[in-house]
Amino acid sequence: MVTTKKHFFSDIRVMLGRSMRHITRSMDTIITVCITPIAMMLLFIYVLGGAIQAGTDNYVNYLLPGILLMAIASGIAYTAFRLFMDMQSGIFERFHSMPIARSAVLWGHVLTSLVSNAISVIVIILVALIMGFRSSAGIVSWLAVAGILALVTLALTWIAVIPGLTAKSIDGASAFSYPLIFLPFISSAFVPTDSMPTVVRAFAENQPVTSIVDAIRTLLSNQPVGSEIWIALAWCLGILIVAYLLAMLVYKRKAL
Repeated sequence: MVTTKKHFFSDIRVMLGRSMRHITRSMDTIITVCITPIAMMLLFIYVLGGAIQAGTDNYVNYLLPGILLMAIASGIAYTAFRLFMDMQSGIFERFHSMPIARSAVLWGHVLTSLVSNAISVIVIILVALIMGFRSSAGIVSWLAVAGILALVTLALTWIAVIPGLTAKSIDGASAFSYPLIFLPFISSAFVPTDSMPTVVRAFAENQPVTSIVDAIRTLLSNQPVGSEIWIALAWCLGILIVAYLLAMLVYKRKAL
């Protein structure tokens, strides 16, 4: 049993190294992921920010959590793309003919998504600092924010695995991410939900992005989080578990 576990983690390490080499040889993927969220941040702060009543003097502080979620939703599309390309190239069959853990191939892609999205998040936070973002949060609050963002990335990445394995075209593999990218617009990410019409407000207040954004915003402002963080964690873990189980089911049917 110990030997099996040892080989499982070493296999994941090898697959992670393989996927990360694709990233380091083509850094334009990370650059592309960062461009749109940064452009949205510039637009909302310097063009629309003066007309938006968010109840804060520093709108970039209010805006940043939603921008980070948009960046992650955009970044996970590349996981679906890389999985699709592996499926089309027949690399899965070659890996499966080797004495390696079958799921290590998927975990390599998932962990690569976690690393590459973490880089994108750091870049966007640095740009936000230049634009006036300030936080009084301590190290514990920052670690909590990092944990939430990591859970969001893992949950969305396992969702991305499904179209990556089942899509019939490159466009189909990445198109699923579009609703995820725009979901923050119908949440508290850019404006308070109480400014929305009743039906839209009901949806916005009961979808995962609002809970996650509110929890991150509260942590970064060093305020008591209350129930927001538990609701956000429940959403993240629930989506992660369901997406993981569905992705593994699809993987067993399609690739094994």
